[in-house]
Amino acid sequence: MLKAVRVDDAYTNLVLPHVLKGYGLSGRDAAFATELASGTIRRQGTYDAILTQCVDRPLAKVEAKVLDALRLGAHQLLGMRVPTHAAISTTVDLVRVKVGQGPAGFCNAVLRRVSEVPYDGWLRRIAPEDAIGQLSVWHSHPRWIVSALAEALGRPDELDALLAADNEPPRVVLVARPGRSTVAELPGQPTPLSPWGVVSEGGDPSAIPAVAEGRAGVQDEGSQLVAVALAGATVDGRDDRWLDLCAGPGGKAALLAAIGAERGAALVANERQEHRAALVRRAVGPGSLVVTGDGTRPPWETSAFDRVLVDAPCSGLGALRRRPESRWRRTAADLDQLVPLQVALLNAALDSTRAGGVVLYATCSPVLAETSGVVSAVLADRSDVTLERVPLDVPDGDGPLPGTVQLWPHRHRTDAMFMALLRRR
Repeated sequence: MLKAVRVDDAYTNLVLPHVLKGYGLSGRDAAFATELASGTIRRQGTYDAILTQCVDRPLAKVEAKVLDALRLGAHQLLGMRVPTHAAISTTVDLVRVKVGQGPAGFCNAVLRRVSEVPYDGWLRRIAPEDAIGQLSVWHSHPRWIVSALAEALGRPDELDALLAADNEPPRVVLVARPGRSTVAELPGQPTPLSPWGVVSEGGDPSAIPAVAEGRAGVQDEGSQLVAVALAGATVDGRDDRWLDLCAGPGGKAALLAAIGAERGAALVANERQEHRAALVRRAVGPGSLVVTGDGTRPPWETSAFDRVLVDAPCSGLGALRRRPESRWRRTAADLDQLVPLQVALLNAALDSTRAGGVVLYATCSPVLAETSGVVSAVLADRSDVTLERVPLDVPDGDGPLPGTVQLWPHRHRTDAMFMALLRRR
């Protein structure tokens, strides 16, 4: 898993199920392997700071395969209840088989130094003096991300809790697609905010008949609320043509298609990349039109739709629980490309919406440049658009602009989804 993330830019949550299935792991073995991989990636920043104190050279000079193993061993020593001798010996054996005898001896020496200090002791030893630097090391987030999240949160007293929540494994949440399945047939407890969600009781979701048959799915409650919010907005006049402008990989589109079908509305799902469009087709099933095209230059006529969703490509910093590797891949410079794209997509969505229709702009990021910054820029340039209240009742969910919604992992146990509702006049 660590190699797939490092070499192939894989996403942990997408590749892990295939790895577990390929090795025939289930139950406690699957849970243990999941924590080994996901926990090592989440805590990579902290472990690298610790390993720097125990290695006689810069980490950049350590062979990548050996560094993967050292991080894996450090997580077992400091973040799991693995006995010291077992954590060291299995890691050393792994390096001996995959790399060689010399690196195995190096790994043994380094991990023995790591094991000499408890985790809390290491944190006190390696933490910088400034508050942002301390939180960055303690919670294994790059400094720029800590600063961006602090600005978006606006509550210094909650920042520690937010960063800690990013390092907690997310709950498995199921979604019952209306008209195809019901909450009652899914095992678990109903979610507090989404009417279609169920917190799974555990086990393999694909073993649940409704999920296996495509009538239900696995979807974070925050993502479900994006579809619920768009479907719950009022529109003037007709209401039978819906659009998902950036539909891949298809979870929100599938829920929108199911809700729309019960109301007699048809969904068009657009996705730029063909391989992701194939995933959308599989998710939405028959009855919806899936097209492959550039959302900033849509092939359909203007003012064609009654409801439009823009789940814009973003930094993904609201889903670090689910995709821990994103914190190490993203840089502040990425916003220079993402924000103009988000503005272009929102404008294209508004152009695609008829007068009286609505657009829901959503990002899986709370970063202000991607949320209130994008919405404010579009509103400033257009006289035919108004910002309205998102039709959701979310405690402590007020967003940075009036009427917008911002979810948070530490408050709502969801991804940090942002939502803004705009009406075309």
